[in-house]
Amino acid sequence: MVSPASRLKVSQSGKADRVDNMTAIFAKVGVSDINSDLATFYRTIVILAVSALLVSARHEWQVPATLSYKGLSYLALSGIATGLSWLCYFRALQMAPASRVAPIDKFSVVLVVLFAVLVLGERLSWKVGIGSLLIAGGVILTAL
Repeated sequence: MVSPASRLKVSQSGKADRVDNMTAIFAKVGVSDINSDLATFYRTIVILAVSALLVSARHEWQVPATLSYKGLSYLALSGIATGLSWLCYFRALQMAPASRVAPIDKFSVVLVVLFAVLVLGERLSWKVGIGSLLIAGGVILTAL
């Protein structure tokens, strides 16, 4: 039986996917006549503004000193990795069709599953395993 919390997570994930579908198209058009590094910078400012607006609207601000050092450290590492990833992604969008770049970007799903099992010790269900193999196969097919 699926818990209400699990249903909410899946629902939120589905909403994220619907929004994420357009990011490659918007980004491809955006980097068509703007340097990809500068485009990444401006995109980051927009994300910062949207995030600040959302946190403000939900009254979720907290003083940084009250937050976990470990949590903030890992968020900083995640931010560095995300920034480097976006720089590479936007450069790739400038150089290649979005229809070829976006599927390769989605290969990160397979890598997250792999690292979740190897590093975080998460159990691999058959559904996630087969789904990951299908994603990997799709990435290979679109890259050929």
